[in-house]
Amino acid sequence: MLAAVTALDEGRTPERPVLREAVRTLLAALAERAPGRSVEVRVPPYGAVQCVSGPRHTRGTPPNVVEMDPATWLAVATGRLGWTQAVAGGRVRVSGSRADLSAHLPI
Repeated sequence: MLAAVTALDEGRTPERPVLREAVRTLLAALAERAPGRSVEVRVPPYGAVQCVSGPRHTRGTPPNVVEMDPATWLAVATGRLGWTQAVAGGRVRVSGSRADLSAHLPI
């Protein structure tokens, strides 16, 4: 994970396997920190998790979705970019009343 974050900090693009592993590691950490199934966090093409306690989603499109690109996820998850700033800047797409992850970030 450190290699991916360092590359992004230096303005370089991490190698795909390094970026994929970093994204998945931080998504797993979020799921541990905020267990539940009421919000789906998507970081295409590398992964998605369900997290945050509350009403459980079971079929179809989830009502509470958070989606962003891998670089934004690493920045938000590690505190390099604030949640509010990322959402306001359009780097994070959110839908649903429970899709605010600010209480769970940075990891």
